[in-house]
Amino acid sequence: MAAEPHRRVVAGDVDGTNNDETLAMSNDEQQEEPSIEKGFEGKSVPTWQKQITVRAILVSLLLSVLFSFIVMKLNLTTGIIPSLNVSAGLLGFFFVKTWTKLLSKSGFLIQPFTRQENTVIQTCVVAASGIAFSGGFGSYLFAMSPTVAKQIPDEAGAMDVKSPGVGWMIAFLFVVSFLGLFSVVPLRKIMVIDFRLTYPSGTATAHLINSFHTTEGAKLAKKQVRALGKFFSFSFLWGIFQWFFTAGDACGFASFPTFGLEAYQRMFYFDFSATYVGVGMICPYIINISLLVGGILSWGVMWPLIDAKKGDWYSADLKQSSLHGLQGYKVFIAIAMILGDGLYNFVKILGRTLWGLYNQFATNESVAPSNGPNGALTLSYDDKRRTEFFLKDQIPSWFAIAGYVIIAIISTIALPHIFHQLKWYHIICIYLIAPVLAFCNAYGCGLTDWSLASTYGKLAIFTIGAWAGASNGGVLAGLAACGVMMNIVSTASDLMQDFKTGYMTLASPKSMFVSQVIGTIMGCVISPCVFWLFYHAFGTLGEPGSAYPAPYALVYRNMAILGVDGVSALPKNCLVLCYVFFAAAIIINFIRDVVGDKYSQFIPVPMAMAIPFYIGSYFAIDMCVGSLILFVWQKLDRAKADAFGPAVASGLICGDGIWSLPSSFLALGGVQPPICMKFLSRSSNAKVDAFLGS
Repeated sequence: MAAEPHRRVVAGDVDGTNNDETLAMSNDEQQEEPSIEKGFEGKSVPTWQKQITVRAILVSLLLSVLFSFIVMKLNLTTGIIPSLNVSAGLLGFFFVKTWTKLLSKSGFLIQPFTRQENTVIQTCVVAASGIAFSGGFGSYLFAMSPTVAKQIPDEAGAMDVKSPGVGWMIAFLFVVSFLGLFSVVPLRKIMVIDFRLTYPSGTATAHLINSFHTTEGAKLAKKQVRALGKFFSFSFLWGIFQWFFTAGDACGFASFPTFGLEAYQRMFYFDFSATYVGVGMICPYIINISLLVGGILSWGVMWPLIDAKKGDWYSADLKQSSLHGLQGYKVFIAIAMILGDGLYNFVKILGRTLWGLYNQFATNESVAPSNGPNGALTLSYDDKRRTEFFLKDQIPSWFAIAGYVIIAIISTIALPHIFHQLKWYHIICIYLIAPVLAFCNAYGCGLTDWSLASTYGKLAIFTIGAWAGASNGGVLAGLAACGVMMNIVSTASDLMQDFKTGYMTLASPKSMFVSQVIGTIMGCVISPCVFWLFYHAFGTLGEPGSAYPAPYALVYRNMAILGVDGVSALPKNCLVLCYVFFAAAIIINFIRDVVGDKYSQFIPVPMAMAIPFYIGSYFAIDMCVGSLILFVWQKLDRAKADAFGPAVASGLICGDGIWSLPSSFLALGGVQPPICMKFLSRSSNAKVDAFLGS
């Protein structure tokens, strides 16, 4: 799942396992396992320059725009972003395969489509669309805007506000998005070959790409693309149909009171979102159930009880959006759970990282050992061939170090011109610490598939914000520092995942690095432009209750305020409740780890529980519907559900996501929907009829 902070979920890693069963296999069993690389014997592997083709870059650009819209929409609605690796790999295969088939029939085909080129497309697209998440358009970057600042009127100083602008956002991303790539390049051999880290998402993606380029896999991929296309069309047309009924606020199917008007007021309803039904089909069952449990606990129990204390715990005269009232409990209790979950996982993964390193250097054991009868390390045919190609094209360490230093110098000079509150010495401190944190994140991601980029970003918010101080624009300095840190550690772990994918598909490390750079360049331009389109097309963007509430923007801004001003402004008993939920998040995570995989699948995930605290349960119901569809499908035909489930989900997500492009242009052109479909109670309807009849 990609949520914030997100766990990457791909086909083959839905239950979060790290191939433990495979690692525990005996040598005899491993030897009996069919070789993947023998199936590609006789097929030449192109040089790294020929792996990066013009057609691959063009297809990557097209898919990058598509996925940037999808990720941006998810970012600005709930902040839950599933892994789109399957979609990127499948669509990349489809487009280039169609291209080569047409050229082949015309007699103009010069270079056949290889799995290495497919890997380049995959890497490029994921890097570009990843900027839409790590760029902070739904979190730290948008948290600087006047739209979010005015929701906290007592705290918004002139030094802590910066209006979104395409120019400075592109400049900011260009000076911070490449450092993470250079920080871990010298460690690629250690991570992938010496430590033999699993990198489950990278491994699953490689298996997917390898399967596409076999005869049977190509046939299945064609059927999967057909299924994706059908549900893409359905989702896109459903988005168009819904648009006609949304002429005003709270109009249309998205405001359908499925369980009654009282439940609707408490944010319990099915909003007919094809996107989140698709997301629910991709995310693990326990994540979707956790979201629903969090929604029931907050909107069904806690908020009505706290609302009953109006006039006692907080003033009854406050605006609904005031953080000194009920809104404060919603936001800060959610923050407490997010921080508790983040702290626990940070300590756990850091501990596992240090323990793994100790085993590597002190006892000379690998993370994923494959020992022969005499304790000697034995490599399979596949591993030998993959290692040979992985070590063939070396990226010099001096190049990586020089690149990091040069970009760090440019960034240290440029960033204070973009954010005057962020000083050069703040940036130097971040860049001195960042390579260590990037390594920890990349190593931890290899063990657990869990990226803690947003957790490291939150640490920067509190430390740099407090260092800068309230009088010197500490809120904005903390948010900007969050962006710098988050981009470095996020791109570092993503690149290492890509190295693992390249290792298993015989793609050169050089082509992986270059395609990641190309994808990052694309993302640095595409994502700000897509955000600008959303920002200008939808005037209520960022406002609570709107179609695009950007919930994490308010959360991040409040974290920055907490880091600068402390907790003195919280409403009565809010701090006590924050302590309780912070501790509860740690305890629940601890219990999940103690009971093991067999029982942890029945215990909610605190991070997921916290998300509906602020925005409601409507999207959780959508996602649970997606889970239910997949569950029933698996019961009826497991093999078909496993083969086509990700394609169907991707079609639902892509179709609804790409509809946001024409709907944005319609909004910019002043074209409004013709109908408002609204639901009223019997008494309200009688009053409206009486008014209209008078």
